[in-house]
Amino acid sequence: QVQLVESGGGLVQPGGSLRLSCAATGSIFSIYAMGWYRQAPGKQRELVARSTSDGTTTYADSVKGRFTISRDYAKNTVYLQMNSLKPEDTAVYYCKAEGVGPSGVFGPWGQGTQVTVSS
Repeated sequence: QVQLVESGGGLVQPGGSLRLSCAATGSIFSIYAMGWYRQAPGKQRELVARSTSDGTTTYADSVKGRFTISRDYAKNTVYLQMNSLKPEDTAVYYCKAEGVGPSGVFGPWGQGTQVTVSS
């Protein structure tokens, strides 16, 4: 079973920065993609950024130029560097990994980490 452990959320003032981390542990053959999603109160979960092993990265238009996703393939870890944060970035951020293990294809979600941008 593959589990994701997230860290790095918190309270930050507008214009500030945070860095989220997510590590995948368990029985893993390979991870094709890792990404970050977020869900604000009363809204649907949305893609923030996603990185695939062929080098493709995707960002939501609302975070382009401010957020950067990166991966440490040796550690099965994904990071999200968030700069110039805005109040509208406030949400619970979830990590997701997509890959293959002994039991087949997996795609678990992390437990979520709260990011609050407020003065």
